Amino acid sequence: MLLDIRIKMNDKLFLRNPEDSVLGKRIVSQGLVLINKLGFEDFTFKKLAAEIETTEASIYRYFENKHRLLVYLITWYWSFLEYKVLFSLNNIHDPEVKLKTIIGLLVIVPERAKSTEFISEFEAYELVKWESSKAYLTRNITKDNKDRLFKPYKDLCHRIAEIIKEYNPNYKYPYFLASTILEMSHAQKFFMENLPALTDSTVPNDNKLISFLEHLLFSSIQKPTK
Repeated sequence: MLLDIRIKMNDKLFLRNPEDSVLGKRIVSQGLVLINKLGFEDFTFKKLAAEIETTEASIYRYFENKHRLLVYLITWYWSFLEYKVLFSLNNIHDPEVKLKTIIGLLVIVPERAKSTEFISEFEAYELVKWESSKAYLTRNITKDNKDRLFKPYKDLCHRIAEIIKEYNPNYKYPYFLASTILEMSHAQKFFMENLPALTDSTVPNDNKLISFLEHLLFSSIQKPTK
């Protein structure tokens, strides 16, 4: 199923907007698949050029380096996830139900068949699970943050924190908790699949992870009984 959703990306992520051409869209869509296949360390623009039958120079006209492409893809995912959160919460008024809905959206693996015009949501989810920390754990973090490259991630965190405050206005650490839930949602899934000794699940288990995150969240923000 093709989803007709357009996300405006920060123009500092690219040299030429990849959405403006067929080649640009192929660079993004196949770059995402190839990074997932090879891993970010072994991925190169030379390999991508061979995969999509173009030249390295053509790819460099769109992205100055592979890290910028990685940040573009991960930023797209957080923007798309925020859209899903907004859509899913549209008619929900109970903050507890809102928070449980968000946890489900963070944890449950997207269907392979669903994608936007040129980006697979499933592939983007896999990329975030494997490579997301590499987007910001760099020595360029201060400049990149100043350029607002991580705004979609921070916006999503802010949205979760605001609902936490809606549930319990007296809770002192809404941003600590919101960012922790966000990070755990994919880090724990990675551990389940690759380092199960760090988890309480021997096999990847969405329901168990959802139960854990809900327990962590609501145990932390529980309103004091009168």
